[in-house]
Amino acid sequence: MPLRPIDAIFVHPKRRLYVVYYRGELWQLPRMKIDDRSWQNRQPYTDDSRSLYLSIHQAINDPILAQKLRTLNLPIAVRGSTLPRFEAWWEAHGFEWLKDKLTMGESPLAAHQIKAIDNDVTSPSNDQPVLSNQNSTMGHKNNSEKKLLPDSKTDIFADMLADLADEVLHQQL
Repeated sequence: MPLRPIDAIFVHPKRRLYVVYYRGELWQLPRMKIDDRSWQNRQPYTDDSRSLYLSIHQAINDPILAQKLRTLNLPIAVRGSTLPRFEAWWEAHGFEWLKDKLTMGESPLAAHQIKAIDNDVTSPSNDQPVLSNQNSTMGHKNNSEKKLLPDSKTDIFADMLADLADEVLHQQL
């Protein structure tokens, strides 16, 4: 079964520009800024794709562009990977990683990660363990989990997450 297309942000370190992997196609942005205006002025990327590295920052701050590009909060282990290595990881592990995130009730969307950080700056990230007693850890974890889940009334990305969850969790194998 084909895996859903992914959107990801890559960096060309020598030319100092962003290249967006948009549903399997590479698009070069005209400057080192990711916003809707840059996206409107994009050009097809035709250079060597082996010189591209997955950006460590996948979240898009521009709300208009964030609705178009559904970038994911990818695992730390794949951040900084070359494009061929990233594609191999996505093909081999992407579906399971996505399914695990959605099954645990976490949003894999990078836009939700930024929102959670903005809402609770002191909240621990998913990647760092909390060293504390068990009771306070559990209470803090429940609060941070609630903030990671989208509020359908106020979250513009709730529909995107619902579509993604429906597509991944309810696929016929």
